[in-house]
Amino acid sequence: MFPMTKWVRTLLIANVAVFLVTATNPRVELALALYPAWIVYRPWTIVTYMFVHASMAHIFFNMLGLVFLGPRVEDRLGGKHFLGLYFVSGLGGALFSFLFAPQAGVVGASGAILGVVLAFAMYWPREKLLLFFVIPMEAWLLVVLFAAGTLYLGMSGEARGIAHFAHLGGLAFGFVYVKWLDWHRGAGRRAFQRAMSPTPTAKSSDRTALSRWRTISVAGLHQLNREEVERLLAKAESGGPESLTQAEREFLDRMAG
Repeated sequence: MFPMTKWVRTLLIANVAVFLVTATNPRVELALALYPAWIVYRPWTIVTYMFVHASMAHIFFNMLGLVFLGPRVEDRLGGKHFLGLYFVSGLGGALFSFLFAPQAGVVGASGAILGVVLAFAMYWPREKLLLFFVIPMEAWLLVVLFAAGTLYLGMSGEARGIAHFAHLGGLAFGFVYVKWLDWHRGAGRRAFQRAMSPTPTAKSSDRTALSRWRTISVAGLHQLNREEVERLLAKAESGGPESLTQAEREFLDRMAG
């Protein structure tokens, strides 16, 4: 398990603290929960609803996802952008609830957590996760199946009492945030510049890429990222950049950005 990080720990404590307070004081829970139809009169609830949970099982599974996947995502993004991802995804859950289920009350960190889960699947799509704690499944496939099932249940009206559209909002806004962050850090800008410039030969492009990857400062990376960079650089040196998969090249590009 990846070591606990600062903001994952802080969010965990905040969620547990609010759960303990609301479990013994229903009036506080009512004041913090999101009711989309009342959002004009209670605007704070688009944030506070993320910290309210309906049951012990509800908070347990949300916090389990945060603790197991959050630290690695926070280490990859940095604390500021991890919080940005978390709250933007949670706000996306609130917006989708307002648009598609305005009469249903919403509580829980699920939208925010699913944004983190989606980011994990985007950065480590081949990582194996356990479905129902038993079935190993690659992260990208798990997210796709969950999104498809949630969309079906939300549109069909089955499994009432679950904020399906808040889940979809968290996934959608998490995806947008990660893509925006990649652009902001230069990946999108470099891709645009490559598209607008004369196309170099494959050999020239590979030499340029390899030179850029060699500039990566591995000393400042977390151990897992450092080991992956060193492994891929060794692979590129021995077999040439063409021996790398597209996902491996993109990973090195992000590390070099």
